[in-house]
Formats: sequence, structure tokens, C-alpha cells
Amino acid sequence: MEHSASNTNPVSSQTKKFEPGTHGAVHELSGFDEVNDSPIEQVRLTVPITDDPTLPCLTFRTWVLGLISCAVLAFLNQFFGYRQNAIYISSVSAQIVVLPIGKLMAAYLPVKSVRVPTTKWSFSLNPGPFNLKEHVLITIFANSGSNSVYAVGIITIVKAFYHRQLHPVAAMLLTQTTQLLGYGWAGVFRKFLVDSPYMWWPSNLVQVSLFRALHDDEVRPKGGLTRLQFFIIVLISSFSYYIVPNYLFPSITALSFVCWIWKDSVTAQQIGSGLHGLGIGSFALDWSTVVGFLGSPLATPGFAIINILVGYILVVYMVIPISYWTNLFGAKRFPIFSSDVFDVDGGRYNVSIVLNETTFQFNHSGYESYSKTNLSIFFAFSYGLSFATLAATVSHVALFHGRTILEQTKASFQHKLGDVHTRLMKKNYDAVPQWWFYSLLILVIGLTMLTCEGFGKQLQLPYWGVLLAISLALVFTLPIGVITATTNQQPGLNVITELIIGYMYPGKPLANVSFKTYGYISMTQAIMFLSDFKLGHYMKIPPKSMFVVQVIK
Repeated sequence: MEHSASNTNPVSSQTKKFEPGTHGAVHELSGFDEVNDSPIEQVRLTVPITDDPTLPCLTFRTWVLGLISCAVLAFLNQFFGYRQNAIYISSVSAQIVVLPIGKLMAAYLPVKSVRVPTTKWSFSLNPGPFNLKEHVLITIFANSGSNSVYAVGIITIVKAFYHRQLHPVAAMLLTQTTQLLGYGWAGVFRKFLVDSPYMWWPSNLVQVSLFRALHDDEVRPKGGLTRLQFFIIVLISSFSYYIVPNYLFPSITALSFVCWIWKDSVTAQQIGSGLHGLGIGSFALDWSTVVGFLGSPLATPGFAIINILVGYILVVYMVIPISYWTNLFGAKRFPIFSSDVFDVDGGRYNVSIVLNETTFQFNHSGYESYSKTNLSIFFAFSYGLSFATLAATVSHVALFHGRTILEQTKASFQHKLGDVHTRLMKKNYDAVPQWWFYSLLILVIGLTMLTCEGFGKQLQLPYWGVLLAISLALVFTLPIGVITATTNQQPGLNVITELIIGYMYPGKPLANVSFKTYGYISMTQAIMFLSDFKLGHYMKIPPKSMFVVQVIK
């Protein structure tokens, strides 16, 4: 990565550049009188401290390419999400593809203005060269499409497993409200998770580096490569290689010598299988296997990777084998690794026996006469440790980041500015008014109440369940946001939400999954909103443009 500050002098040493503005004039970039005082070294080395506030952002190209990218990625990821080994297409794909398309549009579209009928508004089909800020906003559009809609899972299980139908309007409102709910309170935490220089969001630095590689003018060093040349070589090589695991030899996604040597041994399969066992001695030659669960390790700090590795070894290679082969709680009656639910004899649990198909509620007498639910030892530990993770998240943030949060709160009331990036944003752009966020929150809460209380109460979740889910997500947004912004790892509320509503409102399967979705996904969407806001913060995108793009997408 290119240095934007030396180790001895904090003043920026970047080469001054000039870029065309909105009307073809040449404007000097702002920020050369600023000191690169970001406290995070990775940010100092990656994020530029210059800005050209005259560059157009919400252009015709932005809307067309952004909406198409969002729709295409949303369809592909939702479609491929039903595979057993799901394929995930990230926004980086759109980030790469739209660049040549944007430049072609800038080269061939007419410059003339188009007037919106019956209004005084007009826009240009071609406001000038395709610029970095347009590219960033299109990528943020695509980033929304790259994440499948979690609430679609509720619609799927109702249709596929419970053989019932949801009202189409209720289903549509369910998907929309769960996606938008977290945006409302995300504005409350901007001071802590966006403006704070200590919340550096490691995954965003990867995209910042790629944007600079695609847009910065670099001189090729003698005997070396520019960042763009290196990126193109890696892109072509990885794309060419992926044909091997995806089409020619899919088996290399999970190779296990233990299973090959002792192919008739059940114990060997439990120990060595990378798909249905502990994976000891198993390896893969497929990058999608590496990034399939925790995401790309290239975007995660080293200390977080080591932390995860130590925990993984302790749990998977020590605790689970000991628990299973000592038959703890009858663990040997069930597979060592499975996400299914089993009856007392180790067979698949017959849900129809414990579910009243007429009222769609829990059949207590059927449950008593049939069997208690049982989980595999691996799945049981996964559930148990998820509770420990949330408790550790709150205590870690309180102990290691509590003072910083308090200082940030005091600074926000005193209108003190943070590092160079915050100062540039405050200097060049107006902030998004808080009432925009509050208005959105009130509107979406109202639609959520309508979704749950209306349509014959198909979702089974009462109004107090909605308010409880919102409160739970609101409380955990800040501590989980801090963990995500510093380690690139995001604990989830999916397990604790199931427990809470299952205890408070038992026997309602749809109420359980609806509460889980509103509690878990609204927090996740808030954090994704803040992450995109931080990317815009680094790339000096007007906050109001960011808000409009994120709400529309």
C-alpha cells in the first residue's frame, strides 16, 4: 500500500493532483494544509487526506449503474443462497465491473440536460468524466444487493416446511421493515462508530485500497508493478483458477486423507470429514471454502485471527471430542456434527407431531407423548458459546473502549472534531439532520406494527414483541458495532433472540422467527449502514448523498 504519511513526519507527503470538476473547470483538491493525525496506522497508510467537493455524486450514471448492480447481486445471492454450499458474490464484483461501463457512458452519452416533466428539476446524462465518488456510491448500492434478505427465510420455511401461505403484502412488508428498521437508530451512533477515528472498520480499508488502485495515477517503479497492474494480474489468475474447483474438480473443496485411508470407519469420518466431521487432516484448494464462514482473512486484523484460531482449536479439537466420546448427555446417539434436530432415538425430529396444523401452534400433548428435542454436541456448544460471546462483547467494550466512548460523548456535545477525515467532512459537507433518522424510524416502526398486528396476525408476534426486539437490537448495536469496527468480526443476536421470545411467548413458531429477525437483522442492518457511512467518510462522499442511496437501495 502507498504511504500517505511518513513515520517521522505526520504531514501528508502525497503528490498534489488536480481533477476536473462539475463543469469541466479544474479545481484544486482540499486537504493539503491538513495533518494526517489518524491514530490508526493502517488508516494513515491507506486513506487519502484530500478531497474535491466539486465532483458530482448522485449522477444519472450513479442511479442507473447502482440500481442495476443492486438488483443483479440481490437476485444472484438470494438464488445461490439456497445451495448447500452457498455461493456469495460480493460487491467487489460490481466495483470492478462498473468502472469500464461508467467510463464508456462518460465517453458516449450526450452532455445535454434532461428536464423532468412538470417540475423545475433537470439533470445531465453526462456531467463529465466518471469519477471516484460516483464509483463509491454505485458500490454502496451493490453492497446492499450483495446481502440476501434474511426475512425471506421466514417466507421460505412457512411455504416449504409448514406448507402454509403468508399474505403477499405482509410478506413484502416483512422483508422491507426488517431491512430498514436499523437505519433509523444508526444515526444515533454515528458519533461513536463513524466520526471516531478509533473505529476504523478494517474491511473498508480493502475497498479504499481498491478504489485508489483503480483511480489513482501511479508511476510504475522500475522492476515493479503499480497497484492496478498487480490487481489485474491477481484478478485474472484467481478467475482462471476458480474454474478448477467450481467446474472441473469440485471435490477439492474438501479433501481428507483420514477419510481416504479409513474409508469404512465411522470414527475416521467423524474425525476427518471436512463437511460432516471435525475436519482434522482435511484441507481445501478452494478459496470459497476459506472465506465461507468468517469472510476473507485478508480484511481481518492479525490479533483477531489468532484469537479465533485459539478458540477454534480449544472447542473443536479438545472440548467437542472429549464431550462426544465420553458420551456427555448421551451425545453418541446423534451425529457429532449436524444442525438438524433429533428425537430421543437419534432419528430426525418429526415436527408435524408437535405442531397443530389448524392453529399453527405448539401441540404440548403431542410433544409429551413423542420426544424432547435433541441437538448434536457441536450444535449445542455453538448455541451455548453464542451466549458467552454476547456477554464477552459487552464486558470487552466496557473495559477496553468504555473510556473512549465517554470521551467521544463529551466531545460530541462540545463540538470537537476528530481526525483529519472528520475535519474534512465537517468542513466540506453538511451532516445528515437527526430528524431524518428519527422520521424514518417512526415510519418503519409503524409499518412493522401493521405487519405483525394486521393481516390476521399471521406472524403471531404481538406489538410488545416488536418493541422488545427493537429495544434489544438498540442496546446491542453499540457494543457489537465497536467489535465489528475494530476486529471485522460481528457477533449475532440470532440465538439469544430465539431464547427470549421462546421463554416469554412459547408455542408460536412464526412469532419466534419474526422476533429473531426483527431483533437480529435490524441490528445487523444498522451496523452495515454505519459501515457504509464510514466508507463514505473515508472517500469524502457527501453524507446526504450517502443517506439517500442507502435508504433507496
